[in-house]
Amino acid sequence: MNQKFCVTGMTCSACSAHVEKSVRGVQGVSDVNVNLLLNSMTVDYDESATNADEIIAAVKSGGYGAYIEGSEKKTAPSATKDDSELKSMKTRLITSICCLVPLMYISMGHMMGLPLPHIFHGTENALIFAFTQLLLTLPVVFVNRKYFTVGFKTLFKGAPNMDTLIAIGSGASLVYGIAAIYAIGYGLGHGRTDIAEEFAMNLYFEGAAMILTLITLGKFFEARAKGKTSEAIEKLIDLTPKTAVVERSGKELTIPAEDLRAGDIAIVKAGTAVPADGVIIEGNCAVDESAITGESIAVEKTKDDKVTGATILKSGYIKFQVEKTGEDTTLSQIIRLVEEAASSKAPIAKTADKVSGIFVPIVISIAIVTFIVWMIASGELSQAFTMAVSVLVISCPCALGLATPTAIMVGTGQGAKNGILIKSAESLETAHHIDTVVLDKTGTVTEGKPSVTDMLPNGTDERELLKKAASIERLSEHPLSVAILEKAGDIETYEVTGFEQIAGRGLKGLINGKTILAGNYKMMTEAGVDVPEDTELAKAGKTALYFAEDGKYIGTIAAADTIKEGSPHAVKTLTDMGIDVIMLTGDNRVTAEAVKAQAGIKTAIAEVLPQDKENEIRRLQQAGKKVAMVGDGINDAPALARADVGIAIGAGTDIAIESADIVLMKSDLNAVATAVKLSRAVIKNIHENLFWAFFYNVLGIPIAAGVLFPAFGIRLNPMIAAAAMSFSSVFVVSNALRLRFFKDNNNKYNKKINNKTEESKMTKTIKINGMMCSHCTGRVQEALNKLDGVSAEVSLNNGGQAVVTLSKDVSDDVLYNAIKDVGYEVVA
Repeated sequence: MNQKFCVTGMTCSACSAHVEKSVRGVQGVSDVNVNLLLNSMTVDYDESATNADEIIAAVKSGGYGAYIEGSEKKTAPSATKDDSELKSMKTRLITSICCLVPLMYISMGHMMGLPLPHIFHGTENALIFAFTQLLLTLPVVFVNRKYFTVGFKTLFKGAPNMDTLIAIGSGASLVYGIAAIYAIGYGLGHGRTDIAEEFAMNLYFEGAAMILTLITLGKFFEARAKGKTSEAIEKLIDLTPKTAVVERSGKELTIPAEDLRAGDIAIVKAGTAVPADGVIIEGNCAVDESAITGESIAVEKTKDDKVTGATILKSGYIKFQVEKTGEDTTLSQIIRLVEEAASSKAPIAKTADKVSGIFVPIVISIAIVTFIVWMIASGELSQAFTMAVSVLVISCPCALGLATPTAIMVGTGQGAKNGILIKSAESLETAHHIDTVVLDKTGTVTEGKPSVTDMLPNGTDERELLKKAASIERLSEHPLSVAILEKAGDIETYEVTGFEQIAGRGLKGLINGKTILAGNYKMMTEAGVDVPEDTELAKAGKTALYFAEDGKYIGTIAAADTIKEGSPHAVKTLTDMGIDVIMLTGDNRVTAEAVKAQAGIKTAIAEVLPQDKENEIRRLQQAGKKVAMVGDGINDAPALARADVGIAIGAGTDIAIESADIVLMKSDLNAVATAVKLSRAVIKNIHENLFWAFFYNVLGIPIAAGVLFPAFGIRLNPMIAAAAMSFSSVFVVSNALRLRFFKDNNNKYNKKINNKTEESKMTKTIKINGMMCSHCTGRVQEALNKLDGVSAEVSLNNGGQAVVTLSKDVSDDVLYNAIKDVGYEVVA
């Protein structure tokens, strides 16, 4: 069973390492993944051997708290909780600063020549001087008591963490100061003013308060920065519509979106969001799907097209039947995938965790050795004490624990914004090693469906050939017939009688009493029709359909599964990145070679059965290649699973999500290159973070221990150490946040393609009542053409209509009002 828990009390990577170690010790647990950034833990365990209560008990035995993550809805309250924690930290920080400022003035003001009340001057007032500092320190200790309660609790449990180092460092300073007050009292009471004077100058109360304040300041900035790392997930959650309009008993009702059920008929108007996944049953619209696919260009949809929850209608009006709601919607799946990826652990992070698990005990040992060495070398308690406290404070492994999860969370969130869903941190890390990309042909490199590429009439014109072809092909369901009908569009067809389908050959029927044959070359030769066999079409990977009328050849229509417009650019981009691109297809060699040439692919392997694709991936891996397989996630599932990284392109299906490591919501090969680039950027960021964290500690600990003091007189004050430690964490998180600005040049290229596509797609037909003559159509046409971005052709066809082509986004309301203003009525 896979169970997710929330873990409380973790403050650094040492904490997450100890929690992981504690849970791994539970019998029946097979895998544990603890995420410091999200305070979460995912556990795989055998239910027959253990249960959630035993796992929670193991966490508590390590000095931390845990509970099963609830099934609460992902809404704004989670953000409210984070805000309240940040507000509490801000209150602690303000209180600490308010006490620290006068404390620093009293303790160190005289060193800078600042005026102090007479009551704090002189040895005779040493006790007042010291006790006042204690009173100002205690509120700082109290509001930041969490460091002490957690720090000493984990120490006694044998799992010291960052809080332990802070608690020991600041606690030692506090205890030393209290001991100094007793020494001052003893000196004054026994006439030993030298003792009172010495200890009055070495109280360390300001050190204790400063350490706690600076750590809290660093934690405050860190928390604010960390809040931005989950910004992508929060934005996705906020996209979920709160209400939905449904049709029940002939009435429109507004209900909470969570009350929608499969089978409901929902209504969506321009400017509002689709509340769930479903299929349009009435109307048409332009939909902004950028929340799901990352593509900003609106997509035209009409009856029988699918719509996705959280997408927004830019124009139009639809009724759709709800198919998926709640946790089953595409948006919810995306949110879940992003959260799981952010919670998962990359292999590179496991090395850091191993170091963190033993880091704190080593640091405490170094501090003890430092104290002993300086006591022997100098004989000065205060100097030895200062060095030891500096070692404890500067070594807190916060940065180490944040280095990987922050980068992964920001990276996966950025991927989601671009329609790239990364299922795990491991696949994200593996992707940056990819040196070979294997592409499925159909639906990946090509459009996945045939379309008409050539019209070759003989003794007739193109329109007449297409009209006769569409007339007979509309009675067939063959994919090539569909391509011809799509090409024909609204062309009025002839009536066909005596229709006959000849297996393996083609179609036969009568049009206006003449026999029409539509089929392959064999059909024509067997019927005695003299037709030219066009081998050039075959070499180009096209399928030729021949047409004859009463035994006379009247033309050829060629169709092919055309390559996607962005495929050549994507292949070139991947090649320029040093990645070998290979195409696998079950098609014949001629077709494969044609597609290979058009897409610019160097290697194509043809006539490969789906079950053999997995063997081809295995063969490449055995040759030492790191392979990414790109397919549709359904018939390529074995190959996707075998590859080092499986990438499902243009698929939001459950099968795609299940079989692939990375799911691309766009049906665009350029997104593969973007995914690899994102992976490389994230791993580079993690390396930078880990280098800083390790380098900082490797450099800081020796300086704090006083290695440079004998030769250069350089000694690290505990307060400076605390500031350095705090801002090292802020630096790591801030560096990870740079990934939010990740951009890929492919986006500019994709916009060009989509703008071209949009120009051809954005054509609308408006039915108009009231037009009676050419003057009427002229007035309407003039009114529409005055609108920016509109080109209109108005006619009396079909009772009166306007065919409008849009070069930019123009809402239906603007079009309707323009027609209405000149005195006519829009029907649909």
